[in-house]
Amino acid sequence: MKYSNYIKAIGLHVLIGFAIYMIPVLSKVYFLGVLVYYTKQIFRTKPSFRAVKILLACAYVVGAEVFIRMTGGSFLYEASKYLVILFCLIGLFTVRKQSQPIVYVFYVILLIPGIFVAAFNVTESTTLRTAIAFNLSGPMCLGIVSIFCYKLKVSYNNIHKIFFTMALPLIATTTYLFLFNPSVRDTITGTGSNYAASGGFGPNQVATVLGLGMFVFSIRFFAQSPSMFLKVINVLFFFFISYRAIITFSRGGVITALFMIAAFVFFYFKKVNVFNKLRISRLVLIFVGVGFSIWLYSSLQTSGFIDKRYANQDALGREKEDVTTGRTDLISFELNEFLNNPIVGVGVGKIKELREKKEGVLAASHNEMSRILSEHGLLGLIALFILLFTPLILRLRNRNNMFFYSCYLFWLLTINHSSMRIAAPAFIYGLCLLNITYETSKTKNTKNNNATSKQVISNG
Repeated sequence: MKYSNYIKAIGLHVLIGFAIYMIPVLSKVYFLGVLVYYTKQIFRTKPSFRAVKILLACAYVVGAEVFIRMTGGSFLYEASKYLVILFCLIGLFTVRKQSQPIVYVFYVILLIPGIFVAAFNVTESTTLRTAIAFNLSGPMCLGIVSIFCYKLKVSYNNIHKIFFTMALPLIATTTYLFLFNPSVRDTITGTGSNYAASGGFGPNQVATVLGLGMFVFSIRFFAQSPSMFLKVINVLFFFFISYRAIITFSRGGVITALFMIAAFVFFYFKKVNVFNKLRISRLVLIFVGVGFSIWLYSSLQTSGFIDKRYANQDALGREKEDVTTGRTDLISFELNEFLNNPIVGVGVGKIKELREKKEGVLAASHNEMSRILSEHGLLGLIALFILLFTPLILRLRNRNNMFFYSCYLFWLLTINHSSMRIAAPAFIYGLCLLNITYETSKTKNTKNNNATSKQVISNG
């Protein structure tokens, strides 16, 4: 991407964040604009290039999902997941593929019996359509994305474009958060999750997508910044997005991002030549310094409460007994229900209802692993094994995807602290299954262009 286009794209999304903060109804216009723009782009693209365009469309929707929900722009709560499913279905019917992902078709089929089990156990308090939409849209989205992405060939340059496209709406999100909550100190009263610093929306979901932003701008800093100008730009956005992620006081998204970044740097370091290994080593030192500065600034702005949050302490500095904030008990209940209903489970969306009935607690564990076991039984266990092991087996046969472990870790860690309430884990899981190609001639041309750009900038 040219420097001018890069800056224009970033500037546009800063303006989008500002405009929607000033005029909230524009959020609905923004959502419709995304739908119309990418639908037209997909159908206007030749079938041979359509797969990448679909991935770009899905990436943008994934990046925008929480922002649209936060600002009231979504006409349906699960609309972003439906859009990702729609775009991938278009790809499945219009893009020719050589590999047939039978295993993921089987995974989708395994989810269907849970719908019938839930239908047979309807009570007065059950809204079956809502329960299915809320609890099954995520796993179904993952299945459709996986079928589309399975062994799909994507170039190294295009995978970077996909990640950057996903990060653009996160720039708008970050801009909105600074406007919505400019003074963090005024909203800090303890070490619990901070809704005010999260735009009035769920801190867990906000931190999760901002964690993706942290990852994207870190990999751009290491692998897509041929000039000092771009390094500074990418570090600045990494700083701002990381800061806003940290002060949500939701730890899962930030910790997951750190694992993703570490995995990418490790495998990127292994793949490059000796000269680039030295360059990366220097950048790591700078990056760690930036990380410490972000934490120090966050600590100062929260009067030290963020340090207590990550040390699992309350506002008075006393250590909390349960680092999972009560989720262990919720997961334990779901596993017990799996043992009580081992074949087909309790049905889609029924576990939360059963917990309220038996224990008087209306809460979700936010753990997709225990939920799929309790609601789908043995069929859910098989589905979970498919999700866990298919990418790893694929990785043994093809090690070209240097983003594999970053994406796999994001999915695995996110479904254990935030379930699949947003489309991000489904889409990022699909990226594990891509076959990344590295074309020598194009790489050489890119290096020459980068060298030329450096000369132009230095001369300017």
